Amino acid sequence: MASFPAILQSEWTKIRSVRSTIWTLALTFVVTLGLGALLSFLTNNNFEEFGGNDGSPFDATGTAFSGIILGELAIIVFGVLAVGNEYSTGMIRVTLAAVPQRGTLLAGKAVVLGALSLAVALATAFITFFLSQALLGDHSTDLTQPHVLRAVFGAALYLTMLCLFSAGVTAMLHNQTLALGVLVPFFFLLSPILSAVPKVKTLAHYFPDYAGSRMLLVFEQDGQPYGPWAGFAICLAWTVAALLGGALVLKKRDA
Repeated sequence: MASFPAILQSEWTKIRSVRSTIWTLALTFVVTLGLGALLSFLTNNNFEEFGGNDGSPFDATGTAFSGIILGELAIIVFGVLAVGNEYSTGMIRVTLAAVPQRGTLLAGKAVVLGALSLAVALATAFITFFLSQALLGDHSTDLTQPHVLRAVFGAALYLTMLCLFSAGVTAMLHNQTLALGVLVPFFFLLSPILSAVPKVKTLAHYFPDYAGSRMLLVFEQDGQPYGPWAGFAICLAWTVAALLGGALVLKKRDA
């Protein structure tokens, strides 16, 4: 019976020894930072065009995180690969032989993935914010302004929960290709399409990506169904449900 610290050490070793998982995690940082910095630079140089002239306040924080949609894709892939690689190689049988407590095993995976993704997400969020504000010049904001610090932490927590949600879905499906085939269309096709259809857009407002995006809001927006804290609760509920579902399937189904 493996101890929990030993499980954590094993899971950390698995992640760092597979190059594809490290690259996708690094890509989360690069694309979020790069696109956010680029759009901040363009906004500063074309403020009258990009800054908004509809009377609503300019959201310098939202501009900084304009690239987070690509960061979402990268961290979803990271969460899928971190769990799915064992199924694709057949190493999950060896893992389960060494750690027969399946719920404990998935908990260990979740702890390591959560800690690693949170560390990278925090670095991504804060570095992206500071660099983008520097590029926004006179149109920038800072962490002392109302709700800005909360939005920066919200961006980091959102990316972390997306990673864990993806890991939970992969544990349920036992297949990384199938998991990507479900998650990518769900986040980047189904959710945006349903959000644009009047009769069903209310349902789409409770999907994890929409709920998570509320966590980045600095200013209240007319017509929004809920605010940042409700968005956090909804996104967290999806994440917990996916992990619990993964644990249940892992216990009931053979590797």
